[in-house]
Amino acid sequence: SRMRRMMRIMGIVAMVPQPTTSKPNKEHTIYPYLLRGREVGDVDEVWCADITYIPMAKGHAYLVAIMDWHSRAVLSWELSNTMDSSFCVRALNEAMRRIGRIPKIFNTDQGAQFTGRNWVSTLKANGIEISMDGKGRWMDNVFIERLWRSLKYEKIRLWSYDTVSELRTHIDDWMNYYNHRR
Repeated sequence: SRMRRMMRIMGIVAMVPQPTTSKPNKEHTIYPYLLRGREVGDVDEVWCADITYIPMAKGHAYLVAIMDWHSRAVLSWELSNTMDSSFCVRALNEAMRRIGRIPKIFNTDQGAQFTGRNWVSTLKANGIEISMDGKGRWMDNVFIERLWRSLKYEKIRLWSYDTVSELRTHIDDWMNYYNHRR
């Protein structure tokens, strides 16, 4: 349509959900949601992770963040131009290295990156219980969904990014603001 063409020419994108980042793999094990009705009262009791899609001038990037459920602090994050699980595992390993502790429970959605062998074996090797949102239940991981909304409205949508390194610099600036000054 003419409107779609004009929006593309001007670099305008609709503020609606972008391509889904939570595609399950039917061969992977889905774990139960362990947080229903649970009071999370301590730091490192529950960590969570999620992936979001970030449009760029040419192409897109994926951002994963590891967050502490109680403090809402972002423990680590990683950018990638592909949806494989390796960037998620790198973020998880970085969070455990940086914090020096591990959570009792780790909660994610049912996306293939979080149900795959690399992710699950890393959690199990560290004795971390695995919790997964119910199918289509974004509210089960609401704190990280709020993080994405804030990041996109306060930083991402205000700029156009030509390179992943430029995007990484802006995200790093905002994450430092979020964790230390907000």
